[in-house]
Amino acid sequence: MSASDYHTTPNFPALYWPISVLPGEPQYLHTVQDAWRFTLFWTIIVFELCHLVASSYALALQWRNWKVMFGVVAVYGVLAGVEALMAGSVVGLLLGAVYKAGDFRMSTWIPFIWAVTNVLVL
Repeated sequence: MSASDYHTTPNFPALYWPISVLPGEPQYLHTVQDAWRFTLFWTIIVFELCHLVASSYALALQWRNWKVMFGVVAVYGVLAGVEALMAGSVVGLLLGAVYKAGDFRMSTWIPFIWAVTNVLVL
């Protein structure tokens, strides 16, 4: 029997307030697929937001060439998606494999923290 036979996968994002947690409130990821999926989703969200902020700043600075700058916003969005797909997949699969090898439960906060770490590194 696999871990999915015993545990249900929480709905995305499934974040909870980690201070003074009520019993039964924390939700955990038990399979590699869940860890990969949550990490990928969080990485895409965080990368797109950061690239949107950067491209909006560029648009604000170059407002006279706004037609060209909307192309820059689109290119930033596509690049953020490609970077997030690659980085989120690699990190998500590694996280899932490490947690599965140790037979640990993964808090739903771990993929979010790694997504933020990814955007700070890349």
